[in-house]
Amino acid sequence: MKSKRLIYKYLAGVCIVLMCGILSGCQWFEQKRMTGVAVALNGQYLYQSTLDSLSFGLSSEDSARVVELYLKQWAKDILVYDKAKGAADKEIEALVEDYRRSLYVHAYEQELVERRMPKQVADTVVEQIYAAHPEKFELRESLAKGVLIVVPNGAPNMKKLREWLTDLNEENLENIEKFAYNYAVGYELFTDQWRTGQQLLLSMPFERDELNRLLRSKQQIELQDSLATYILQVTDKRMAGEPMPIEYARPEIEKAVLSQRRVRFLQEERERLYEEALRHKKIQFFEK
Repeated sequence: MKSKRLIYKYLAGVCIVLMCGILSGCQWFEQKRMTGVAVALNGQYLYQSTLDSLSFGLSSEDSARVVELYLKQWAKDILVYDKAKGAADKEIEALVEDYRRSLYVHAYEQELVERRMPKQVADTVVEQIYAAHPEKFELRESLAKGVLIVVPNGAPNMKKLREWLTDLNEENLENIEKFAYNYAVGYELFTDQWRTGQQLLLSMPFERDELNRLLRSKQQIELQDSLATYILQVTDKRMAGEPMPIEYARPEIEKAVLSQRRVRFLQEERERLYEEALRHKKIQFFEK
């Protein structure tokens, strides 16, 4: 209670100086405080709950200091804005109005697109675009699918592991998984998912050029350092400069299709609104 009384007393003094006559008396201030308003300035209100949250848990002196700083900054911001607004010329007002309008339009159109524009892109559309523009879907880095396993040097049954990796049938995959569970320090199965060369380099101590060279010539790539043996069994690959697999290109194609669809959708919506305004005679034309 002592802390709150000190804050209120300090606020009253600060407000009288800062508000330049806005707070015309203690009775007015008490009335506003009882309704939740602590300070008013040029039609803007600062609520007591805000000030209380600033000073919660602080000593009386710290509370008064924090409230004073916040109150001064709040008042200065309002005073500067009102001064600037009063001095603003018509050009600035027009810019502000244009910005306000663009915000409303953007929010409305965004909500409209989310609610009403179809988001699915048919496989046939993706295939047509992919086939029609092969030059746009050239790989900038190599891709691979397969299995990567990292085994501590000296692990048993390495010969068997290499054999299993060469033929990834159901039985061999089961053997590989059991082996990985018992011995491996790293294991990734990505036979149904493309990995970029950069992603592979995060898991294997290769240089980029070395990895690309080995990807071109081998299906099973093996490397050993002082701690472990890294084996990459490649089940599918595409080299830099070759066409992207269509499933890899699909997200890029869908993004382009949806972007074009959005433009057409919003153009049609604007045209619809215009035609509707004409039908209902909301637009008035005046003869020259």
